[in-house]
Amino acid sequence: MDTSVPTDSIIPARMLNEYVYCPRLAYMMWVQAEFAHNADTVEGAIRHKRVDQASGALPESDENAEKIHARSVYLTSERLGLTAKIDLVEGDGEGVQPVDYKKSKRPHVAAGAYDPERVQLCAQGLLLKEHGFKSPHGFLYFAGSKERVKIPFDEDLTGLTLTSIDGLRALAGRDAPPAPLPDSPKCARCSLVGICMPDEIGFINHTTDAVRPIFAKNQEGLPLYVQSAGSYLKKDGDRIVIEEKKERVAEARYMDTSQVVLFGYAGISTPALHECFRREIPVTFMSYGGWFIGHTVGTGHKNVMSRTLQYQASFDATKCLRLARKLVAGKIYNCRTLLRRNWKTAEDDELDKAPPDLLKALKNDVAQAARADSIAVLLGVEGNAARRYFENLNGMLSHACRNETGGFDFNSRNRRPPKDPINALLSFAYAMLTREWTVTLSAVGLDPYRGFYHQLRHGRPGLALDMMEPFRPLVADSVVLTVINNGEIKADDFIRSPAGCNLKPAGRKRFIAAFERRLAQETTHPIFKYRISYRRLFEVQARLLIRYLAGEIPRYPNFLTR
Repeated sequence: MDTSVPTDSIIPARMLNEYVYCPRLAYMMWVQAEFAHNADTVEGAIRHKRVDQASGALPESDENAEKIHARSVYLTSERLGLTAKIDLVEGDGEGVQPVDYKKSKRPHVAAGAYDPERVQLCAQGLLLKEHGFKSPHGFLYFAGSKERVKIPFDEDLTGLTLTSIDGLRALAGRDAPPAPLPDSPKCARCSLVGICMPDEIGFINHTTDAVRPIFAKNQEGLPLYVQSAGSYLKKDGDRIVIEEKKERVAEARYMDTSQVVLFGYAGISTPALHECFRREIPVTFMSYGGWFIGHTVGTGHKNVMSRTLQYQASFDATKCLRLARKLVAGKIYNCRTLLRRNWKTAEDDELDKAPPDLLKALKNDVAQAARADSIAVLLGVEGNAARRYFENLNGMLSHACRNETGGFDFNSRNRRPPKDPINALLSFAYAMLTREWTVTLSAVGLDPYRGFYHQLRHGRPGLALDMMEPFRPLVADSVVLTVINNGEIKADDFIRSPAGCNLKPAGRKRFIAAFERRLAQETTHPIFKYRISYRRLFEVQARLLIRYLAGEIPRYPNFLTR
């Protein structure tokens, strides 16, 4: 009788460590292929560099062997359904011991170490026994305190290890991860805390009273924008080199780059593109006029379950309407807030109260959007609210910009192509915001093209357009108002023709800088009350959408600002 398990169910021993530590963490890492580095994981990888250099294969079991010493030994057992890379195997013909390296200091506990580390080591011992070696014990080497701790593979530890193998295999068959640990101190230093979101889920589900300031991973790099049509990007070691007419004009380190944005016919070499893929740096393409064309990544996110949940929900008319109502109502609400915050008097540009009738009408639009009984009705409500909002956009412009010499008088929204400077700025800002959301959604494992409100249309990133709705006024419109009122963009920064209106390269450069400043600006999350930049907020909201689609939270928490 064949007692082996299928090869696709073979468990890495390191996943047993994660399972005993936190079943939800193990599920996300092994089943959903989620991973994110933090300071602890990077330090651990550095400390393992020497250990991971293999120094020879493990010999066959031989009682006459005088000494066994092998690094980075790979062993697998189909009977146990287990595989491992053992840092170090040492011993002789009488028996061998696995040695597992840990970056931390030795904990002063009765068992010599915590259960997750002991179980991982015992799993390595079981694999050695499967291959004919005697392995009654192993060692944990704690690099932080430079101590070696002996761990006996007794009956209790062996039983716990075998139970953990069965438990993790059963967990992997579930359609959703287990619930987060409630108020656990383990979460604070977990590298996946920004993906797992234990406090946010607990707060929404009323199982915890406070949310610790733990957010999505901090993005240290910045986008690299390349506008010149003759530019060409090449790889030079750990740097991206930008050439024009085969002359180096600029460079940037890969480690300092979060994404590459190419305008017009700017090109990139295959080696440079491959390095971007290896480092998970997306490359996005814009037309010379600023329209978002598309983006490219490596193999993409491996968590297919999130996309499966997204597709299933997109075919459910009730769920689509529920999400669409929330997103459109959020957009109108935030448009009203922007008008209320930025309304100016026509004479001296002092902040003033927006017309009460306008605010009342938009408040009514929010209520209508929240109770719309179909997508078609919702489209009508959104259209009426947008018309009302854009008819009053001039009220947020300074008096100097509104008059004829300012050149920024705004009458109504027009596009494809935009016919005046403000419409040109709005179109460019919305294209930039669409690109940002497309990159974010791809990074968390969702399909930017399958939306809930913006239904399927060839080449349209429906979900990116859905998710950006509440952020159009807060990010895109806010940047447009800022650059005009502050004088960063002037009337002579545009090219006007019968075909439309567009920014000149110098003006576009200043607008991109203002857009990036806005994404880096911190805001207070209205639900969780922690401070977070808009760029990181996009990731938080995208991951909350995943949690909603997976049924872990009862509603999608919209972002509404006061």
